[in-house]
Amino acid sequence: MIGLTILKTALLLVIMLTAVSYVAYAERRLLAFIQVRRGPNRVGPAGLLQPLADALKFVFKESILPSRADRLIYLLAPLMAMVPALMTFAVIPVGGLGSQPVLITDVNVALLYVLALGSLGVYGIILGGWASGSKYSILGALRSTAQLVSYELSLGVAVMGVILLSGTLSLVGIVEQQRQFTWFVFLQPLGFILFFIAAIAETNRVPFDLPEAETELVAGYHTEYSGMRFAFYYLAEYANMITASALLTTLYFGGWLPPPIPWSWLDQIPGLVWFLLKLGLFLFLYIWIRATLPRLRYDRLMDLGWKWLLPLGLVNLAVTAVVMAVVGFR
Repeated sequence: MIGLTILKTALLLVIMLTAVSYVAYAERRLLAFIQVRRGPNRVGPAGLLQPLADALKFVFKESILPSRADRLIYLLAPLMAMVPALMTFAVIPVGGLGSQPVLITDVNVALLYVLALGSLGVYGIILGGWASGSKYSILGALRSTAQLVSYELSLGVAVMGVILLSGTLSLVGIVEQQRQFTWFVFLQPLGFILFFIAAIAETNRVPFDLPEAETELVAGYHTEYSGMRFAFYYLAEYANMITASALLTTLYFGGWLPPPIPWSWLDQIPGLVWFLLKLGLFLFLYIWIRATLPRLRYDRLMDLGWKWLLPLGLVNLAVTAVVMAVVGFR
């Protein structure tokens, strides 16, 4: 049993690292298409070997250690960002070839585990910026602290509506409740919108990429990183993006379940296909938003989090609780 778990963990790591590389490739190709230019198209057919070329470049590129850096924390910070991002996917149920999910382990508090690891990942950014000994990196780390604390709160409040509806913190249980009723996006449309916005901010993606705003901070918290240490931050961002998309799929769009339409042929499509289609849709939205929206000003970023998302999340939670008490849901 332990050997099977280790095998599944190793397989997950290989799949995640490969997926991260090719999500980055897909983003570059899509951005090039949207901006009417060529993307990576030289290395391999249609540029498909570009992720391998990038990996080799990172491996052989010199890793510089700044003279004013705190050596131990500077070296550990990228790992502190990447490891939680990869660990999170261990409890996310992915549809298999049948009607049952495939995952490394089914934890009855899986949602709490995911949120906890998401909170830990920010330490890699904060400590990396502080340990670099650069004013640009420290400013990026401070921005990251304020942003992630603000939007983590909104994200947690938004997801509480799903917890009330499902009555469980198990991600498998949440999907099974959607099998019994309907996708939670139809019951929690406001919660879904709030979660999606907060998830973009949590992953430091445009228009919320203030911690690494190159216009005023050079590259923010990872300004002093190069080589494989920079690659770990790069991998962590895309791994978090995949995890956030998987959570949106699981919490609001039925995970591996087919659409709630009474067409019998939909049930014949494997759950893994449904899960990957939904996951791909949210990854496409991430990339589309990056190509479309400008970066927010910092004061507007804070206003959006504290004056809009958090109050709306509390209203959504209160309305959900009242409706459940009146209707007697579940």
